[in-house]
Amino acid sequence: MNLRRPAALALTCAAALLALAGCGSAGPSTASSASSAAPSAPASTPAAVTADEHADRTTLKVAAGTTVTVELHSTYWSGATSTAPDVLAPAAGPATSPSPSCRPGGGCGTVATSFTARTPGTAHLTASRTTCGEALACGPQQRTYDVTVEVTG
Repeated sequence: MNLRRPAALALTCAAALLALAGCGSAGPSTASSASSAAPSAPASTPAAVTADEHADRTTLKVAAGTTVTVELHSTYWSGATSTAPDVLAPAAGPATSPSPSCRPGGGCGTVATSFTARTPGTAHLTASRTTCGEALACGPQQRTYDVTVEVTG
């Protein structure tokens, strides 16, 4: 009876290895199979980009039709605005979502504003705040948010 267990275990392991080897198969490597393996997204599916505090003072490059959402993680932020609404038009928001577990005045939660990239050009998405915590004024580098968005055709 002890001899049957190792044999059954060996067969189970061999079957599992064969199954895994089949999953990792790359298939034919012709140019036609590579192009059909990764179809492009339909034109009706616009891209979406979300920028938060980490994107401050950076440049985003997006295609026309892309939705750009600024989501800042404090309810002390104003909703973001576009410096060129013809290039980057407001789409939704600002929407404030306070955190239910936060004490009043804590500023916990998010403020999100969405924009639609309309035409090629450059726009800045800006937001501001004066308070960085309950009774805590923001330092000079913490008061403003500015992301440059370059829209391509």
